Amino acid sequence: MENFLERAKRCRAVAAVLDGRRKSMILQEMAEAIADSRERIKEANSLDMQRAEKESLSPALKDRLLLDDKRIAAMAKSLKEIAALREPVGRVIDGWRNEDNLRIEKVSVPIGVIGVIYESRPNVTADVGALCFKSGNVAILKGGKEAENSNRVIAEIMQGVLEKNGLPKELISMLPDSSREGVAYLIRQDRYVDLIVPRGGEALIRYVSSNATVPVVKHDKGLCHTYIHEDADKEMALNIAINAKCDRPGVCNAMETLLVDRAIAMEMLPMIYDGFLEMGTELRGDESTREHIDVSPASEEDYDTEYLANILSIKVVDGLDEAIEHITKYGSGHSEAIVTENYSAAESFLERVDAACVYVNASTRFTDGGAFGFGAEVGISTNRLHARGPMGIDELTTYKYKIYGNGQVR
Repeated sequence: MENFLERAKRCRAVAAVLDGRRKSMILQEMAEAIADSRERIKEANSLDMQRAEKESLSPALKDRLLLDDKRIAAMAKSLKEIAALREPVGRVIDGWRNEDNLRIEKVSVPIGVIGVIYESRPNVTADVGALCFKSGNVAILKGGKEAENSNRVIAEIMQGVLEKNGLPKELISMLPDSSREGVAYLIRQDRYVDLIVPRGGEALIRYVSSNATVPVVKHDKGLCHTYIHEDADKEMALNIAINAKCDRPGVCNAMETLLVDRAIAMEMLPMIYDGFLEMGTELRGDESTREHIDVSPASEEDYDTEYLANILSIKVVDGLDEAIEHITKYGSGHSEAIVTENYSAAESFLERVDAACVYVNASTRFTDGGAFGFGAEVGISTNRLHARGPMGIDELTTYKYKIYGNGQVR
């Protein structure tokens, strides 16, 4: 492990000075290599899917694990989109002259060696490897054991393109020891590693955050809400709510709790009941909800749970203030939405709700690097410092100051 990390650190100098056009060309080649290797990728993925069946993984986890032709094509497309993004390294963020006539420039630079720990979705291997490469960083990837075969093959394909272009394969590599002990070792190696990004379940995030000596940017749980305000367009509200919950229930930007304004509950809740019944969603509600529709009781624990399944908690609230109060108490700082035609209510919600992404009249499912135009993301950061929301290539850079003088002394 130490030899591996030493090699990764040595590669940092190579990654940091790669020409932007060359990086884009190599990423295009990686995209083509992934598209051309779809049968090899599917073969590896079928081994992971067989194991998932044997170990009785949940339907949501199996959905995240699956790689078919469509998803492999999307992976290749994502790499092409990342290749086409503007060069993030070497941008002059700010510049000025001080009173001593020194010319000072604040310039974007790579962070260095980035360890990303993730679960289930093997497309993350391609996305994160590509984002780190584009931003001049070295990527150390640690996927979940459930996607071991898929991750290994995707990483090997990308490494093959690196070596073909005369670059060290360690620029994008899987952690050689993927055990719990290997992870525990990695997150304490601040001599070699500059940043850790954990994305996965609550237990993983808590473990890494509590034990790491390397700086951590958390991709925490997504306990997302949609609030249907009394001035909402009801058809729009229903469409947004169904999309937010049912499009992909097992992802972090899916809605977990629906808040309905008491002023429209009598009319809105039966529409919600019928709409979600068609989608096979299990509904749970508070006492006020159950006065209007026949659903299971929702407990305090339900409102504090990220289901990652086709289950939805509903609560009737007395207006905007109570909706925001509920979100403040239970929300995870990920994504929150209001549906309303009332400008003042919308602006108040945007200003007062403390989350990385706050929406008016749109589904929380848009919290995604690809949807934001980043090509992909390393994770959805719920941190306040350095990065917040979808982490794209710009969030994988830091900065330094370049100072130009002509003999000044102090």
